[in-house]
Amino acid sequence: MKKTQLLLISFLGWAMFANDAGAQTTGFGLGIILGEPSGISGKSWLNQRTAIDGGLSWSFRGNGSFHIHADNLWHFHDAVESTERFVPYVGVGARLATTSDAVFGARIPVGLLWWPKGAPLDVFAEIVPILDLAPATEFHANGGIGARFYFQ
Repeated sequence: MKKTQLLLISFLGWAMFANDAGAQTTGFGLGIILGEPSGISGKSWLNQRTAIDGGLSWSFRGNGSFHIHADNLWHFHDAVESTERFVPYVGVGARLATTSDAVFGARIPVGLLWWPKGAPLDVFAEIVPILDLAPATEFHANGGIGARFYFQ
């Protein structure tokens, strides 16, 4: 766990000083998400309010499983009044998990972004209710924190 925390802190520090550009609502971001499950997170902006995000991750719950997900996100830029840039978002998407059986489900991510001033970076926290549809209908929830660096 200490290695993961050190990696996240190093990544955030590097990303904050790597470029003068601010976080943006265009382009592609790549980073990590820590939680249940943990892995790689990517995000591509479609316009000023919507984006597609996805993840490749590993769950340590039970015997462990590989997860892949994709979501369409809607951002609410004016919802939080602050000197910082906090942006809530909601979305809808799908996930596939490989356990002893392949599990397919619908996701509804709810989260909050923070765009540090002067950095091509977003930091996020999200909670994701999941309704698995196959092989059985079950309700679950995932969640995590993460950061993505945006490439110019």
